[in-house]
Amino acid sequence: MNLKVVSRNVGVALLVSALFMFLSVLVSVWNGNDSALAALLISFSITFIVGIFPFIFVRRAPAITLRDGYMIIVLSWLLSFVFGMLPYALWGGPFTVVNAWFESVSGFTTTGATILEDVEVLPKSLLFWRSSTHFIGGLGVVVFLLLIIPSSSPIRLRLTNMELSSLSREGYQSRANKTVLIFAWVYLGICAVAFLSYWAAGMSPFDAINHAFSVCATGGFSTKTLSIGAFDSVTIDLITIFFMFIASCHFGLIFLSLASRSLRPLNNPVLKYYFFGLLSAAVVSGISLKMSGMPLGEAMLQGSFHVVSYASTTGFAIGDNSTWPMLPCFILMVVSVVCGCAGSTTGGLKVDRSVVLFQAIRRQIDKALHPSSVVEFRIGRTVLKDDEVYPQVLYIALYLLLVCMSIVLALLLGDPNGHAITGSISCLGTVGPSLGTIGSLGNYNAEPAALKVLFSLDMFLGRVEVYPVFAVLAMILHPKRK
Repeated sequence: MNLKVVSRNVGVALLVSALFMFLSVLVSVWNGNDSALAALLISFSITFIVGIFPFIFVRRAPAITLRDGYMIIVLSWLLSFVFGMLPYALWGGPFTVVNAWFESVSGFTTTGATILEDVEVLPKSLLFWRSSTHFIGGLGVVVFLLLIIPSSSPIRLRLTNMELSSLSREGYQSRANKTVLIFAWVYLGICAVAFLSYWAAGMSPFDAINHAFSVCATGGFSTKTLSIGAFDSVTIDLITIFFMFIASCHFGLIFLSLASRSLRPLNNPVLKYYFFGLLSAAVVSGISLKMSGMPLGEAMLQGSFHVVSYASTTGFAIGDNSTWPMLPCFILMVVSVVCGCAGSTTGGLKVDRSVVLFQAIRRQIDKALHPSSVVEFRIGRTVLKDDEVYPQVLYIALYLLLVCMSIVLALLLGDPNGHAITGSISCLGTVGPSLGTIGSLGNYNAEPAALKVLFSLDMFLGRVEVYPVFAVLAMILHPKRK
């Protein structure tokens, strides 16, 4: 492993965080030097100095190996968490060290889980920093790095595959350097259009930019304690549903549709499976809420909003699901496992892998019934080879194993509020809210410190899709193995 290469590229990730800390300082000044100014100035100074240090004292070394790439991914995230918690910890209030760490990890991993019981107690500059961590994490610290890694480097394609599932590559139909730019431009485009839409619908520019940061990153941090429900606007609710869905779709398909000015690229089997799955879940949830006594219009809106919110791993809310009947709550947990599409900003298993799993089961049944037949593994018009299917099925098994391990550890650490299962599912899926007191309008403040640390680890593993962390651990345990 080349420490020079790793330090310079991790420095870029820290400089990105420093940039948004500086923007938060400007927000503080704009609002009359609010109470977070000193905390943000100190955090910016520390983060900038540490981030710029490798560029001053380390010579440029362009050769990047695969081992370097794994280390860059893991360290970029971990150090972003550490420096990202500084504004919270220095400001104080409800932010103990553990709470500041939890909020930072939740922000950068675009989970949206929070320890705040009253969001609006934060000054505007700290609210902006909080939403900025979503924006940085949604685009991906690694994607920022890929933008500066030489396009001729073979590591660029390998790193791209760590941020975007291998199932999503077909939609881009381009080389790795174009893939990164497509991802970035679609992401920024969604953010810009969401900002204008929220502003036009009645939000203030400050609220609009913060919620645009959150929705394009499928994060969920809001400037209001009651989340989207605080605006009491059906128009804003519908705008949010639309952008949560769009941000959870394959960015390559969105790009191809815009570039070709045609909806044909959206005629994708995975996207159709995702859309009709959400539609079915929303209708069933709405009917269940109607039967529990909620007016029909409100029931369908709340059911649809929260199903899309949880499936897209955004976590926005327009109501309190702690009073819901069992069926829609169960549906929310199911969609929190499957989540959105590969090639988007969502977490969880990804709906692509679910499609692969169901097709693998169907293929195995066909082979059992007709042993001598040759059964192709086909998704739409695409034929997948066994060596492309196996890693996806293996990842599903690994993911479910991690959920079980997290539940067991949560129970061992003490689970006074009974959130071992729902909290583990939500945090590994980077969904954020779950059920009960950590539901749509709840928070994680009452959870023990040990559980907050465990759930933070879940968020990290869910965001980087596990393998880079295992690769780095293997490098540390077996440093001489090539």
